[in-house]
Amino acid sequence: MVPEGVVMTRSDRARKRPTMKDVAQHAGVSVSTVSYVLNDSGPVAPERRSRVLDAVRVLEYTPNESARNLKLRSTSTIGMVVPELTNPFFAMVAEGVQKVASERNVLVVLVVPDATQQPEEKQAELLRSQRIDGVVYLSGTGSMPASLYRLARSGPVVLVDEQLSGMDLPAVVCDSRKGAREVAAHALEQGHRRVAVIGGPPSLWTSQQRLAGYREAFAGAGLDPDSVPVFPGDYRQATGEKLAAKALASRPRPTVLLCTNDLMAIGAMEYCRRVGLRVPEDVSIVGFDDLPVSALLTPRLTTVRQPAHEMGSRAASALFDLLENDESEALGVLPATVQLRESVCPPTEGT
Repeated sequence: MVPEGVVMTRSDRARKRPTMKDVAQHAGVSVSTVSYVLNDSGPVAPERRSRVLDAVRVLEYTPNESARNLKLRSTSTIGMVVPELTNPFFAMVAEGVQKVASERNVLVVLVVPDATQQPEEKQAELLRSQRIDGVVYLSGTGSMPASLYRLARSGPVVLVDEQLSGMDLPAVVCDSRKGAREVAAHALEQGHRRVAVIGGPPSLWTSQQRLAGYREAFAGAGLDPDSVPVFPGDYRQATGEKLAAKALASRPRPTVLLCTNDLMAIGAMEYCRRVGLRVPEDVSIVGFDDLPVSALLTPRLTTVRQPAHEMGSRAASALFDLLENDESEALGVLPATVQLRESVCPPTEGT
């Protein structure tokens, strides 16, 4: 959504900054020809040069100064905003960004609002004040700080893992909805009908997509989606413990907990261990993310794999494409794949 205090006019939504590709199409030439003309870096016939300059005038094209800076400086700088690094998934996304940046001799300024105990808005303002060419942004709130929104209007910002309502920004995401639908369908195929969901923050796109996928699986199995209780959480392990206690206090007790990330699933497993409930014999548990630790647990966690490193590297590649070419081919929806392990089994008679 558009940040509070920022007015987004109809023209802001409808008008996108013209790109070199737009100029090339208008002039009927190649993008490289446009680049030769604008940068005076190659031979161009006078008639073609004139067409390019006319297109620049008509489209009101202005060169991307961040791209020029990126090419002129031997070392450039991009920003990366992640909610926290205690969540291994966020850390793996950041590693993917760092890998691509280091290959290009580009520095990454990492902003972690949760670690500094400062509001995201203040951190974004600090980032905006620096000599930053562009930003990879992983939202922990489902919205964008006003400072970062203003930066997005003048330079590239690429979203990763989340989409923001009302914001027309490029994003690299995973097919969370499909992954959630498939893993929930697996639990239902095992015979589970007493289901509870430990969800993520309701404002986040990922939470909404995963819950939508679960509900589709419920409906497909003849289970009323509205009959399944949802306990909203915050993707943290301690919250998984607390919400598992609430969910499993219901009578009759759920036979399966669908957790919208692995950390909360791990918390749910810890709660079960502490109170003497066996996983999966008494309670089956499902996660989402496929953190490296998920395959090392006892029992190993059934979950949905998101390619965290690839999401980060694609987001960084997309950012550099936008800086250098005003467009990107690195965006897209990455697959989410179900990892079937031992934390799910058919419900035991009498549970």
